[in-house]
Amino acid sequence: MTTTIPKVRKSAPRSDTPSRVRRGGVMSSTGLYIATGVAAFLFLIPFYILVRNALSTDAEITGENWKFFPTDIQWGNISELFSDETVPFAQSLWNSAVVATLHTVGVLLVCSLAGYGLARIPYKHANKVFYAVLGTLMVPTAVTFVPSFVLVSSLGWVDTYRGLIIPGLFSGFTCFLFRQYFLGFPKELEEAARMDGLGYWGAYWRVVVPNSLNFFAAMATITFIAGWNAFLWPLVIGQDPSSWTVQVALSSYMTNQTVVFHMIFMATAVSILPLVFVFLFLQRWLVQGIAQTGIKG
Repeated sequence: MTTTIPKVRKSAPRSDTPSRVRRGGVMSSTGLYIATGVAAFLFLIPFYILVRNALSTDAEITGENWKFFPTDIQWGNISELFSDETVPFAQSLWNSAVVATLHTVGVLLVCSLAGYGLARIPYKHANKVFYAVLGTLMVPTAVTFVPSFVLVSSLGWVDTYRGLIIPGLFSGFTCFLFRQYFLGFPKELEEAARMDGLGYWGAYWRVVVPNSLNFFAAMATITFIAGWNAFLWPLVIGQDPSSWTVQVALSSYMTNQTVVFHMIFMATAVSILPLVFVFLFLQRWLVQGIAQTGIKG
């Protein structure tokens, strides 16, 4: 009787590919962290210069010998900013907050309704209206500036919140973005809402808006920043110092004759704080809203 001896298979040589992959992954992660750190450092340099100059004297700002931080920190610049009787900076901050907030709410309401109507409500002239909205983007602002001022002035809205807010409540670009977003919104949700007896307004308010908060937050952030940083229109409409916005108040520290450097930097540092808080609060929704074209299942 013959006995069959099983053949012993030689194990294949161990590959070092996983270790190479791990090393490559660690190196790529390290490089990513280094690049991110360098970008963050470069991004923070202007903020450092802003804070440093805001707490310095004019001589230290314009002097030849640059110091990393002022020798004597001028905390009094803060009280000087808000105690200056010629520039009502606190009132300007309040005016900007009111104008930017109401402007944001109005633009979101008007443009979202217009975009939803163009995207969902059947109308034979819908495309013509949409092209007309796009046509407004091609008209330079300088062309409509004077007629808008004449109209606002004839209504008696100079030095009022109405004159600062109402003319800018419609944005062709924001309407275009809302329309494109609503075109990708799942129709099944709206059809289910209509089966429950809701019309276009009910479907918009009770279904579309609650499921589009990310996109609304993104548009709100962009619109608020634009409203806060607006300068030319508030400069013309807000002729009295009591109706100045923060950007107009900032410009008053730089004239043809004098430039008050420490006040410019301090006022700028204070004026950007609301924007920083708004961005930090809404950044998660901002990124998701820009990347989102519909609702994920």
